[in-house]
Amino acid sequence: MPALTDDEVRHRVLAAADQLFYAHGVQSVGMDALRAEAGVPLKRLYQVFGSKEAIVEQVLRQRQQLWNDLVEAAVGTGDTPRGKLLAIYDMLARWSTEDDFRGCLFINTFGELGGTTPRIAEFVRAQKAEFQDRVAALVTEAGAPATLAAQLAILAEGVQTTTAIAGSSDAAGHARAAAETLIDSALPAAGHG
Repeated sequence: MPALTDDEVRHRVLAAADQLFYAHGVQSVGMDALRAEAGVPLKRLYQVFGSKEAIVEQVLRQRQQLWNDLVEAAVGTGDTPRGKLLAIYDMLARWSTEDDFRGCLFINTFGELGGTTPRIAEFVRAQKAEFQDRVAALVTEAGAPATLAAQLAILAEGVQTTTAIAGSSDAAGHARAAAETLIDSALPAAGHG
């Protein structure tokens, strides 16, 4: 059997790490578990990644792209600025009903490593800021005050955390209703964008 290329090792390890970190948390998954799940020799794993922290960062980068794609696909379904904003909550409602839903990997990882791994903490902060910036752009497009963006982003983050803890997807519907109230009270009276 030919040796795996670096790209093949990277793909296998990141797929295994994403699944294991999301299901069990970062700290509880050791390099031996990653090696076994990926079917990659431990020496090759370290040759390609160097450290577990590097694997965590790359998993988070992939998750960041996945999140951005989900948000953009949702926003693309909205016909109006208001509809685009509310579509984010519809996406969260769909996602939170998946069988393997465990909340937000960024929030979960920050909870585990944020106090001890500054690079990971900064990456998570940057991802959250990027999402707030995207919501802020939609709020601006809707003609609403800038303060609405932070309120809506907090609701979206709360959906993920509450759903993971409660084990129920009810939070998404409640957050969407709250978002509608906030948006409608913030938008100019004529037409609601």
